[in-house]
Amino acid sequence: MGNDVQLLSLRLFIRVAHSGSFTEAAYDFDLPPSSVSRRISALEQALGQRLLYRHSRAVRLTEAGERYLSQVSEALALLDMATDEVSGTASVPRGILRINAPVAYGRKHIAPLLEAFQSRYPELEIELTLTDAFVDPVQEGADVVVRIGALEDSSLVARELSWQRFVIAASPGYLARHGVPTQPEDLGHHNCLVYKGTRGKQPWYVRREDHESFQAIEVHGNLRSNNAESLIEAAISDQGVVLFPTWLLQDALNDGGLVPVLEDWQAANQPRIDGIHLIFPENRLRSPKVGAFVDYLFAQHSNG
Repeated sequence: MGNDVQLLSLRLFIRVAHSGSFTEAAYDFDLPPSSVSRRISALEQALGQRLLYRHSRAVRLTEAGERYLSQVSEALALLDMATDEVSGTASVPRGILRINAPVAYGRKHIAPLLEAFQSRYPELEIELTLTDAFVDPVQEGADVVVRIGALEDSSLVARELSWQRFVIAASPGYLARHGVPTQPEDLGHHNCLVYKGTRGKQPWYVRREDHESFQAIEVHGNLRSNNAESLIEAAISDQGVVLFPTWLLQDALNDGGLVPVLEDWQAANQPRIDGIHLIFPENRLRSPKVGAFVDYLFAQHSNG
């Protein structure tokens, strides 16, 4: 393959890997799907390795494809930045900025900020992916990932965007009928609405003083969900008690739909409280689009 043809094939491979679809990649590059398939087949033949498993409904990476995706994604990112620097356009945010965030946080605290951000930089396109699954920015091709909770040790750069405060809360109607818990053990007699995500049921922890360690408390209820906002709506409708960070509960607390309980106790969903971080591969820091977005997000949070 010629260099230009090979670069296009690599970009097509990355897009197919991220989208799981030849059709979507073809649409993005204004090519027929058959052309995308032929180019990637030629790439596989040149490498002597199958990169993708092709199924009627989806496309997924082989083990070799996963390794290759990580390597070529980083290589192309570096190439694009070098091209921008040489062409004199490196200081102008442009192109596609790929952001990944947890579903509820992305809906409430990322998506509402994008219109104003893109108005500043009209040459910038954004792909916002919302998922509560663990995402590796290198594997997924994300420029910026918002991660909530504990960070794994890695070579990724992490910057804390904000800290978290958790609140146990219920609606005034629920508390009027079932009483107000005054001690953590009282929650054993209440209907607790529990988040259940990819890591199982979210535990509840409390501690009396900051210098004391958190203690797990047993809670039970008739509703579990992997969608935090659904549980909050159920709590507002007098169904039970919830434990969530204030970035999720603040609207309901402000308008009185929910009221905090056990305010003398600090609550958490794990034995320690971790903040909200932005993570990205180190080389992304040199990208104008990433730098502009990170600065903008920190400015909005400091103003908020």
